[in-house]
Amino acid sequence: MYQYGSIRIKLDQLIKDRGISKNKLSHRAEMQRSQINHYCNNTVSRLDVDVLARLCWALDCEIGDLLEYAAPREEEN
Repeated sequence: MYQYGSIRIKLDQLIKDRGISKNKLSHRAEMQRSQINHYCNNTVSRLDVDVLARLCWALDCEIGDLLEYAAPREEEN
């Protein structure tokens, strides 16, 4: 099966870099803390553009600060 790579959510690191708590972020972005935890742990299966926009607004960042594309690794023969 062909691997396309993956999208990684860097919310956990961004929260640490900004020095904001998950509780404060959940209040600012009007999200449940459990939803923020799913984004921090990369356990979401589908990204919601509204959620991404709220996170970017609340953290004053660009989408590229929040998301990262990881190319597939080639298997060694």
